[in-house]
Amino acid sequence: ANFIKERKPKLLIPPESAGRSSSVTVIKGGVLLLECIAEGLPTPHLKWIKVTGNLPRDEPQIENFGKILKIDQVTADDEGTYQCTATNPMGRVGHEFHVHVEEPPRWIKEPEGGVYSVGTNLVLLCEAIGNPEPTIQWKMNGMPIDSRTFRGIISAREISLTNLQLQDSAVYQCEASNKHGTILASANVNVLNIAPLILTSDGENYATVVGYSAFLHCKIFASPTADVRWTKDDSIEPLSTLRYELNKNGTLEIKDTKKEDSGSYACWAANSVGKRAITANLDIRDATKVAVTPKNPRVLKSHSILLKCQSEYDSHLKHSFKLSWRKDGDELPVNSTEDGRIILNRDTLFISSVMLEDQGVYTCVASTSLDTTAAQSQLVVLDVPDPPEDLQLSEHQNRSVRLSWKAGANHNSPVNESIIEFEENRWEPERWQELTRVPGNDTTALLSLAPYVNYQFRVVSVNAVGRSQPSKASLRYATPPAAPDKNPENIRVEASKPNEMVMKWEPLKHVERNGPGLEYKVSWRQRGVEADWNEEMVTKHSLTLRNTPTFVPYEIKVQAVNNLGSGPEPNVTIGYSGEDVPDAAPSGVSVEVVNSTLVEVFWFGIPRDRVRGHLKGYKVSWWKTKSMLDGKRHHSEKHFLTFVGDRNYGMIPGLEPFSEFQLTVLAYNAKGDGPESSPVVFETPEGVPEQPRFLRILNFDKDSITLSWGLPKKANGHLTGYILQYQIINETHKVGPLNDISVTNRSTLSWRLSGLSSSTKYKFYVKACTVKGCGKPVTEEGLTVAQGSKGTGKISEAVKPTQKFHPIEALEPGTEYTVRLVTKNWVDNNSIFEDVIETRGRAYAGIYDGISTQGWFIGLMCAIALLTLLLLTICFVRRNKGGKYSVKEKEDLHPDPEAQSIKDEIFGEYSDSDEKPLKGSLQSINGDIKATESADSLVDYGEGEHGMFNEDGSFIGAYSGSKEKGSVESTGSSTATFPLHA
Repeated sequence: ANFIKERKPKLLIPPESAGRSSSVTVIKGGVLLLECIAEGLPTPHLKWIKVTGNLPRDEPQIENFGKILKIDQVTADDEGTYQCTATNPMGRVGHEFHVHVEEPPRWIKEPEGGVYSVGTNLVLLCEAIGNPEPTIQWKMNGMPIDSRTFRGIISAREISLTNLQLQDSAVYQCEASNKHGTILASANVNVLNIAPLILTSDGENYATVVGYSAFLHCKIFASPTADVRWTKDDSIEPLSTLRYELNKNGTLEIKDTKKEDSGSYACWAANSVGKRAITANLDIRDATKVAVTPKNPRVLKSHSILLKCQSEYDSHLKHSFKLSWRKDGDELPVNSTEDGRIILNRDTLFISSVMLEDQGVYTCVASTSLDTTAAQSQLVVLDVPDPPEDLQLSEHQNRSVRLSWKAGANHNSPVNESIIEFEENRWEPERWQELTRVPGNDTTALLSLAPYVNYQFRVVSVNAVGRSQPSKASLRYATPPAAPDKNPENIRVEASKPNEMVMKWEPLKHVERNGPGLEYKVSWRQRGVEADWNEEMVTKHSLTLRNTPTFVPYEIKVQAVNNLGSGPEPNVTIGYSGEDVPDAAPSGVSVEVVNSTLVEVFWFGIPRDRVRGHLKGYKVSWWKTKSMLDGKRHHSEKHFLTFVGDRNYGMIPGLEPFSEFQLTVLAYNAKGDGPESSPVVFETPEGVPEQPRFLRILNFDKDSITLSWGLPKKANGHLTGYILQYQIINETHKVGPLNDISVTNRSTLSWRLSGLSSSTKYKFYVKACTVKGCGKPVTEEGLTVAQGSKGTGKISEAVKPTQKFHPIEALEPGTEYTVRLVTKNWVDNNSIFEDVIETRGRAYAGIYDGISTQGWFIGLMCAIALLTLLLLTICFVRRNKGGKYSVKEKEDLHPDPEAQSIKDEIFGEYSDSDEKPLKGSLQSINGDIKATESADSLVDYGEGEHGMFNEDGSFIGAYSGSKEKGSVESTGSSTATFPLHA
């Protein structure tokens, strides 16, 4: 068989004779080709790596099976050492190529020529780079410059000449070269002797705002250099204040401008050749101002905030004025956000349902063509704290443990306390209860624990906004059991039956049990009796004893006991066995009459041992037996008042005057009423009468009126007569002086008043009197007829309630009449209330004989009558729906002078804020009514069956037992005048 001998790699290119390395030079921007060819058996594997220098920008191309490395567009980064390695199993061989990147010269800075004035200075700069570094040579008009004869300064980078003269005009050249090439740059320098030339346009307009700097330009070319000065408003004096600054280029800077800086300015330039001038106009506008309100608001999360950008700007700049909003430096879009929460409307920014991420600095930017200004408002969003985190338990003891946690973010409102809650899984699993509170921003607490509880804890942080969500629960911690630390509280005795006693108490809470097997040891014995304690163990929180004496005091103790021992020695509580109703009546009952409606009752209380319970108070009952006026016997219902507590007197109000009563007193306790005392008979004296049942005007004339009135519903004594009063009411509802007439004949029920004024409205009062005084008046108003009117009144027969109209005959044509419709209510054949509706009409003469028989006239009259009755019906309905509607209106307009007499008699002064008296009402109206005075305190009054008095005796309602069945409260007759025209 043929045997092939393996050979280690051998480089053919570059040959081994070239050594282990070689240098390669390449021009920047050219192509780099590195070749590496090797032989060996097996065929060697070729690999290229860059050993030194920067990594190439792009991956080099490897061609011809790895034999050639190619880089196009060589750059400086491609410079470095590249290594070619040939390897096979027999060995390894390599060669390094040191690549140098060179480039021809190129300019960094070329010299710049120009036109220069005589006497100015010149500096020409020239800078080039290349590899190798280029050499620089300066030339003048194509000839190299000899630094020994050149009047200026020359270096590799620059030429400088001072105090230029006309002969310095030339073409200056800079030549840069290396082995790869040469480059040349030229600068034309012209030195001239010319008059000033102002390159800025004449009449240029400038504008700025107050407080900004203004720049007025005046670009000048002159040879030699010109002197420059500025003047204002045709002045020949140069500007020289500190706010004016002339820059080297001729520009005038006016700092911190003011309104008075507006005007026309002139720039003057002059040299030895000549002078020139231009003008510039300057306008100073008001600076733009802006403010954002509210300033730095603090807003609760989910609430809304409206930011307002208030701005002021010069009216000349309104067309260029713009407003924009930024948040934390980023401009906000003009349209609202995608979710519609943030709405931007030029000068307002509205954020609804504020979120935490809305917090930041909001800037309103106001800009014009001349200035830009901004105002900021920092929005702070407040929210409840984040839940605490990382709860840890330490310092474990039988009755304590330390809880620590990390506070969550407080969202701009400091945590003022932390609430620690616990949950135990033995008695009330999944029910969290508050254990304690930690003030401030503390994050640790030593917790006092109860025995026999399997705890776990959580923490809630609280700030000014509210509570955080609870933290995650801690690990559980179980405390060992122990004997009870406390006994039950609120020990009390309840008894619903005599000879029975139910002892009750508040059971211990679950966390107060301290261990398993909780029971209650109940001990009791009769107080004041030498006997051993009776004891019984119970698991519930009550114990019932039977066959006990009635209402006897007992000493009671309740102690908590569990499997590990007993609680502390309990306190003794006093309780009473069951009550029974009192078995004795008060004695020595007597009555002292205070006035016609009020008496004071006295009694001796029953002995304590006869109460047979806790005394609640006394009840006084009374009933009317006879009227002293007519001697008739009555079987009235009983009334009673309750007087709370252990007392021996009380006041009985609301009695009927001039009547005989009987009265009893009894004691009561929680079980009920005891027996009544023997009845005591007493009489009330005469009082003032009630108001007459009605008052009406029967006949009226130009100077007189006839009045008729009814008897009072209740005389409350022997009538002695009546008081008739009247006064004028003018158009403004002011009343005139009151006139009194005394009617001493008690049987007189009508009266004719004369000497009145014609066509005048009067108000009349009639009140009944007894020896005790006069009662409340009944009132009526009426109008006397005009001068020359006959004014005789007529009353028709009764009209049926179902009747819709009523004819009035025998009237005189052309005469005005007053028509009244009187409604009456009847009780026991007596008119006790009447209401009056009044209208006026004129009787017309016939147009021609027989007109009353014409059909059209009859129809017209029927229509008028129906319309009138329709309006009257509406008035009746209105009155009926509103109760005593017109009467109330009239009383509000013209109040009765005796309206308070009854109230004053019993309870002293009384006022009603709703009563509005007429203008000019006279106190003399009430002058003859004297209220009965009483110095008794309201605590002397008891509690009636309708709750007249509170337990402290204060009056809370009107006595309701004094009205007899079928009675109707009367307020007297009254007139309402309506503008109805027949």
